[in-house]
Amino acid sequence: MARKWQKIAAASRKRISWPRSLANEGHFVVYTTDGRRFMIPLKYLKTEIFIELFKIADEEYGVTSAGPITLPCDSEFMEYMISMVQRHVTEDLEKALIMSLAACKYSSLSLENQEQMNPHLLICSF
Repeated sequence: MARKWQKIAAASRKRISWPRSLANEGHFVVYTTDGRRFMIPLKYLKTEIFIELFKIADEEYGVTSAGPITLPCDSEFMEYMISMVQRHVTEDLEKALIMSLAACKYSSLSLENQEQMNPHLLICSF
């Protein structure tokens, strides 16, 4: 009887699986506000664009040890940022993008109030 239970336990240990594959070697996974999954190279963590995005995400969502990392932008904006990093844009253009991130962050704080007053007015959206 003990051997039977050992075989069952061993079989269940082998069947452990992840719902989605983990990131490839040298990459990390983030999600956007619209739920899209992105696998990003680790070297992008050193770029000012991603550093600022993580700061904003920390302020908006906090840091959690459980669950996925969600960045405060939609998938279209994430694709644009990735293309900017891939093209090695100039430092001035990178700073302009970071400033627009900050401006949109602060604009979005009052967005709910503005939408209640005028539902057709949008200041900034990702």
